[in-house]
Amino acid sequence: MALSEHEPPGAGGRRGSPAELPLRAAVFDLDGTLVDTEPRNRAMWRRLFQTHGVPHDEALIASFAGRRGVEVLAELAHLFPGRAVDELFAQVVSYGAAPDMPPVAPVPGAVELVRALHGAGVPVAVVTSAQRPYAEALLDGLGILELPAATVTAGDVTAGKPDPEGYLAAAGTLGVPPADAVAFEDAPAGVAAVKAAGMTCVGVTTTQPARALDGADHLVANLKEVELSPGPVLRVFGGRPRREPPGRGEDEE
Repeated sequence: MALSEHEPPGAGGRRGSPAELPLRAAVFDLDGTLVDTEPRNRAMWRRLFQTHGVPHDEALIASFAGRRGVEVLAELAHLFPGRAVDELFAQVVSYGAAPDMPPVAPVPGAVELVRALHGAGVPVAVVTSAQRPYAEALLDGLGILELPAATVTAGDVTAGKPDPEGYLAAAGTLGVPPADAVAFEDAPAGVAAVKAAGMTCVGVTTTQPARALDGADHLVANLKEVELSPGPVLRVFGGRPRREPPGRGEDEE
């Protein structure tokens, strides 16, 4: 895969020494992190705006990534006069079944990494802005529905990403302090939620350019750039850390 603005330095070729991240739990976003649904999701949102004759651009559509649909629509309700948020949300969801929607596929390395973590006894959770039936259908399609010890969906929290509630709930369910967990996210709102929860964040540049995920601690092109080693330790072969851990200097690398 050729390098693009979506890929951090070193992605794809595993150049340089990997970062090593000890962990007691791993937490994954779903859309764009485990499964590449972003082209379809953006097409669904575009169709909603087009159906109602509402002006929009790609920057607006891209800003919805990682957020709960009902919260997005509540903020934009003034653009759809006379339409209820619940009605609009049901409408956009219904477009997902249209035959002309873009297909979805696993993010490279996602299923393998989740299976490796589960097999090594590292508890795994999923934190998604999607509703539970949708989330479970995607996980089932990946063949990993039974592997997460916790799945936190839009209906399980009062505040969606970038609020950390979902990630804190996942850590609580897993019985692991947030600081001992590594989380994977592809959207700015998700990265902000992970960092607010106190977790180490690996940004996955499947749907956003690297600069949009600047708050992440590490960047990878996809999950083939992450390996599990004994310890357990995650070896991250993507871009260099966005910041050095407290008390660690360059001479210690």
